[in-house]
Amino acid sequence: MTLITNARLVTFDEKNRVIDHGAVYVAGDVIQDVGDTLALRKRYPAEQEVDADGQIVMPGLICAHTHFYSTFARGLYIPGPAPRNFPEILQKLWWRLDKSLDEKSIRYSALVPLVNAIRHGTTTLFDHHASPLAVEGSLDVIADAVTEAGVRATLCYEVSDRDGSDIAAAGIAENVRFIRRTRREQSPQLAATFGLHASLTLSDETLELAVAEAKALGDVGFHIHAAEGSTDQDDSMARYGLRTIDRLNKRGVLGPHTIIAHAVDVDAWEMELLRDSGSWVTHQPRSNMNNGVGVADVVAMLRGGIHVGLGNDGFSNNMFTEMHVAYLLAKAWWQDPRRLSADDVLRMAIYNNRQLAAQFFPRPVGIIAPGAFADLIFVDYWPPTPFLPENLPWQIILGVDGSEVTGTMVGGKLLMWDRQLLTLDEELIAARSQEVSKAVWQRFWEA
Repeated sequence: MTLITNARLVTFDEKNRVIDHGAVYVAGDVIQDVGDTLALRKRYPAEQEVDADGQIVMPGLICAHTHFYSTFARGLYIPGPAPRNFPEILQKLWWRLDKSLDEKSIRYSALVPLVNAIRHGTTTLFDHHASPLAVEGSLDVIADAVTEAGVRATLCYEVSDRDGSDIAAAGIAENVRFIRRTRREQSPQLAATFGLHASLTLSDETLELAVAEAKALGDVGFHIHAAEGSTDQDDSMARYGLRTIDRLNKRGVLGPHTIIAHAVDVDAWEMELLRDSGSWVTHQPRSNMNNGVGVADVVAMLRGGIHVGLGNDGFSNNMFTEMHVAYLLAKAWWQDPRRLSADDVLRMAIYNNRQLAAQFFPRPVGIIAPGAFADLIFVDYWPPTPFLPENLPWQIILGVDGSEVTGTMVGGKLLMWDRQLLTLDEELIAARSQEVSKAVWQRFWEA
């Protein structure tokens, strides 16, 4: 049992309270009480104290869409002319890299971003994995890394036809197996959904098989890229005579447990389908900029009642940076400083991501309130202006950065304190990752 004291609490609770000289009482892995430091000291006089020393204490952040396996793309030289468009990026980089992964490289490609997540205050992640030549058991390897790190993650394997029907079938089987495992074990750190790559790499036959398996499991949604630029739309229209979201809806993929990553190139009718089906959309502004695929109209989606969360698509797990970029990119793209206000960014990154995570974990995350998991971060930010509930979104967007995180706690357990990692050996992981990456790169160049 722990009493965190002398904090400036950013609760993100129903009242959106900011509590100066605040305290949080943690018993086991759950928050039991929240309030003023003096009051909680009187209620729990014998408990061990963790002194926040005036720092901001807020809920750990959530990343609604990422790719651990993209780790070894960092610094990778791609032979030949630079990719000219998104299809060439897929073919020249990602579809060669994922086939270069084996069990060891899957492990280290997960550990590196998990270090990064802990350092920057991201405590819950939704990963989307691919390793076509090492499918079976790949999610267990990632799960072991997640458990070792101490964070929470929802995992899946992206099913695709691009490497043949046998590998597609193996991907379906891996999703089914891992979903059953998480249900059986009921670990508070691990959850699962059913991964699919994208409409452009999935035949009707494979979609039918995946949907049938998901229905047999009951109450299972999907995690899929969709309309990530015009390529997905063009392919769907040419092959099926349907726009991407129309096709996924027709095939039974949409629904309240399904995560649609990107949704950059969707029209008003597709937005209506996303809203009416209760599907989730995740926005990844840094990735969309990098791939040159455009910008999702998340302003219209939020206005229309679509559940929009924030992910990073494999970029750094500094979700404060993703928030900053989302805020600025919308204004630059539409040449309108009113586009996507700071409170809308927090709506995606905090409140909507929290609602998404609530479907997968047994207690709330992303909130400081009694009954929620004690997933907390300590932020060394000293505001030069009044720090109030009314201006909190602008303080977060224009002031706070992940580099200011000094402590990370998940389930009442400190994973980092005073910027020192406590569950993972960053130096050792980096050294071994360098060695593993050399073999991955060699296989990549020989592919």
